[in-house]
Amino acid sequence: MTPTLRACLWMIGAIFSFTSMAIAGRQVSFALDTFEIMTYRSLLGIAIVGCVAYAAGTWRQINTQQLGLHALRNLSHFTGQNLWFFALTMIPLAQVFALEFTTPIWVLLLSPLLLGERMTRTGLIAALIGFVGVLIVTRPGSAPISAGLIAGALCAIGFAFSAIFTRKLTRTQTITCILFYLTVMQAVFGLICAGFDGDIALPTAATLPWLIVIGCAGLFGHFCLTSALALAPASIVMPIDFARLPSVAILGALIYQEPLDPYVFLGAALIFGGNYLNIAKGQTRRS
Repeated sequence: MTPTLRACLWMIGAIFSFTSMAIAGRQVSFALDTFEIMTYRSLLGIAIVGCVAYAAGTWRQINTQQLGLHALRNLSHFTGQNLWFFALTMIPLAQVFALEFTTPIWVLLLSPLLLGERMTRTGLIAALIGFVGVLIVTRPGSAPISAGLIAGALCAIGFAFSAIFTRKLTRTQTITCILFYLTVMQAVFGLICAGFDGDIALPTAATLPWLIVIGCAGLFGHFCLTSALALAPASIVMPIDFARLPSVAILGALIYQEPLDPYVFLGAALIFGGNYLNIAKGQTRRS
């Protein structure tokens, strides 16, 4: 089996995982708020990361270096993920995923400020194309801007900050260490936010299976995506990842009777085009 084919199989796993997490998140949203969902997801993640680290013998890789950067990374991801779960309950699934695809555009715009990377002309064009795509997806003026649309757009910014801080961490920290603090810190953030009102809803027989899906699918999805990128260039992996949008749109139509909005697909295509242009040009320069 060629590396490219193996990468494609890993991406099928990533698409299945992220789509499953979206559906599970909506299913439990009527009984749990986003902070409670994140708390239980993180607690399950601690157990999974702990078991894997013990089995792989990587416990010693966990250290207390760069705790501040870990905190910034996880606060960004915690914010973005809470906004993502909130958006799932307010707008169609396809719209949430389309807005999430703007994360690489935000990384592109923020990297010169936070990583000292140079903004290229191609990068600027890619960002402009992506911005036009966002305008088509949201269509400001055609209807009042809802809280769900705002949350969907802002979650991508949170994910972008998380990606940038993760890039910094990977220079000195191992994946085991990063995932350990990801789960532990976000569990603490979740408990603080969920318990702020003195009332934390406990999982029930109806919500527990969905919470397990959320916890497992989130970690497995990122593992699949990372594995695919290790086997094949981003220019090959990214178009496969884009299949998440039609997949979730079809499921949204079948399960929740959500309309298949052509403007969402058109805007998402432009967002994808901007991202792909930047990746393709970047790989051309490196080669």
